[in-house]
Amino acid sequence: MKEKLIEIINKYHNLTKQMTKPEVLNNQDKLTRIAKEHSSLEKIVRVGTEYISILQQIDESNEILKEEDEELKVMARDELSDLDKEKENLEEELKILLLPKDPNDDKNLILEIRAGTGGDEAALFASDLYRIYIRYAERKNWKYKIMDSSDTGIGGIKEAIISINGKGAFGMLKYESGVHRVQRVPKTETSGRVHTSAATIAVLPEAEDVDIDINEGDLKIDTYRASGAGGQHVNKTESAIRITHIPTGMVVTCQDESSQHKNRAAALKVLKARLLAAEQDKVAKERAAERKSLVSTGDRSAKIRTYNFPQGRITDHRINFTSYRLNEVLDGDLTEIIENLKIAEQQELMASNIK
Repeated sequence: MKEKLIEIINKYHNLTKQMTKPEVLNNQDKLTRIAKEHSSLEKIVRVGTEYISILQQIDESNEILKEEDEELKVMARDELSDLDKEKENLEEELKILLLPKDPNDDKNLILEIRAGTGGDEAALFASDLYRIYIRYAERKNWKYKIMDSSDTGIGGIKEAIISINGKGAFGMLKYESGVHRVQRVPKTETSGRVHTSAATIAVLPEAEDVDIDINEGDLKIDTYRASGAGGQHVNKTESAIRITHIPTGMVVTCQDESSQHKNRAAALKVLKARLLAAEQDKVAKERAAERKSLVSTGDRSAKIRTYNFPQGRITDHRINFTSYRLNEVLDGDLTEIIENLKIAEQQELMASNIK
């Protein structure tokens, strides 16, 4: 571990020097890339430097134990006891910090919500999920934008696409992909029976140009009149865009922007994210099959969570986590769930590294 840490510390200092060079300062893209990598190493370097210092102090104390001065030996033994505890704590922290990091974790994201089985109740539940993620983004001071939405007219949502921008956004919300189920008495139910409905969440890392290359010849682009609220402008202007990616058959629509040009850019952004996610999901599924991952399988059809309203209970089935803070979660407080999912994934990674 010490050798690996020294290598990382040297790399960190080399990046620090690079950021002062004129050829880097005059190249914004290069400077951004180096600064991002530099920032990602800061915590490892800080903890690693402390760990190496502890190792040096342990070596010095062991050398004192070889001397004849009994008083110094007693002091050295006391110090060693404390140093060994510090060393152990730092090693545990470093094991997590040195785990392979998902390169997408720091990216912005595209979040897609779709009502599933359950009719109007499923659409109302999709609306609840929509509010959860909007509130969570607000709690994190992230920026978000509604790229496309289709409502039912009674407060429900058939489908919504949201762009969320913020530091570490994808790394926090990537665990939300999958089927979410709700168990409750629908507003339209007169007999008081509990119904089960579902909605699907897809969390996609925002694709950069270097991540995915789209051939314009592979795209079929149609324009049409936007539907929904918006008055005469919506009804008379063909500002909505439908893009079909011919090789894969993927279709993306966008109508929430004010112009055709903006809707086209937004639709392309979603398409790139979906194509990148499709590539990465294939790899994720292969890896999950190898290490039987419970947390990150890449399978968006998996039932991951149940929201039980009569009992005020929320259960994440991947890690058998149950909480009775349903109201807090509905107000966007996902911290407890996400932290438990992160811990579970870290434990999986650590176990696979041991093997």
